[in-house]
Amino acid sequence: MNDAGSVLLSVCAEARQLVAPDYAVLDGVIEHTAGSKAEAVRSVTASVDRLTADLAALGAVPFDEGTGRSPLTWSAHSSTTREERYHDKETGRLERTGQVTATVALRVTVRDLDRLGDLGGVLAAHPSLNVQAVTWEVGWDNPAWPQVRAAAVGAAVGKARDYAAALGATVRHVEHIADTGLLGGDTAGYQPGSRALRAMSASAEGPGTPALNPVPQELIATIEARFRTTEVSLPST
Repeated sequence: MNDAGSVLLSVCAEARQLVAPDYAVLDGVIEHTAGSKAEAVRSVTASVDRLTADLAALGAVPFDEGTGRSPLTWSAHSSTTREERYHDKETGRLERTGQVTATVALRVTVRDLDRLGDLGGVLAAHPSLNVQAVTWEVGWDNPAWPQVRAAAVGAAVGKARDYAAALGATVRHVEHIADTGLLGGDTAGYQPGSRALRAMSASAEGPGTPALNPVPQELIATIEARFRTTEVSLPST
């Protein structure tokens, strides 16, 4: 096809859509301080065992490669111990208190959001647990993704038609459509995927049950596209 006299249009377009989250990820820690490392470790281990037993009663299973998409999973993914110290005003040095703190970091992922109420009750029943963050997520297979991507393509076509009309031409065909950056454009301001409209944290040490209220997620599709116009004849100057 002869492209003589036509113009190559390059555009960037974006579409957004609010959807309900598919699952929640809760990150927290259990800590115990005691007079020895062994005692602190025993105490924190016992608390973890009690919590995971209560989670199992809700149907939770340990997270691994085979259970990743189960309705409710948990993972005790790291543990640490530290000697407690205080600042001695007379010597200006950090001195040992004789106490040791043991910490276990846990993650709970809930995909069956109907269990959020019961889960909050379990967390509130464990005062040694501090829920530090609750993150709401949208899965890669959420049915809204094709819709928002199609809307981004439609926005790109509309923008190209506007540019072509300003030149006294029409869009003849699509040359290329790609995720932002694949055509060599500037990606500094590009934030792919989805984002939460607000963040949230909760503590089981506070009064009542931690509030686990689903937060809408904003799906974002950003694309770059190139279109070829019909022949453009600019007036001579």
